Amino acid sequence: MAFLAFAEPGNAGYARVSAPAARPVVVSEAAPQVQRAKEERPVLTELERSVIGIARQDGLSTLRQPGRLTRWVGLVFGVRISPQLADPKLEALRRIAVLSWKRGYAIASAEVKAFLASGYSPAFYELVVDTIASARQAEARRGRA
Repeated sequence: MAFLAFAEPGNAGYARVSAPAARPVVVSEAAPQVQRAKEERPVLTELERSVIGIARQDGLSTLRQPGRLTRWVGLVFGVRISPQLADPKLEALRRIAVLSWKRGYAIASAEVKAFLASGYSPAFYELVVDTIASARQAEARRGRA
């Protein structure tokens, strides 16, 4: 059996490792004081929160391209074919959110790389996945009570 890092479930640790390390900044040559570059904490905007909320209702099938039969049924009956978003960056967020809602931290590394390549930071990835994980836990607690 492979080693599992339980302290860092899923690929949240992967995003942290793949991030470039913060480099120290020298204030002046006369005084060799070293100051750490401030790492800004990402914040979810209202639009990003709504995308995550929409992704809660989407299934894993919404991540695939619709087949010929699905397109034909949509054409004949007027059924909504795909909930993909027009903005590629928000679509990447929706994809990660759908995977997080359905699979928790178990997201394929290719999906994480695609999310990071769309312009999001590793810290933002962790924020999204951790936010969804805490919401899933809250739903599970409410279901038990």
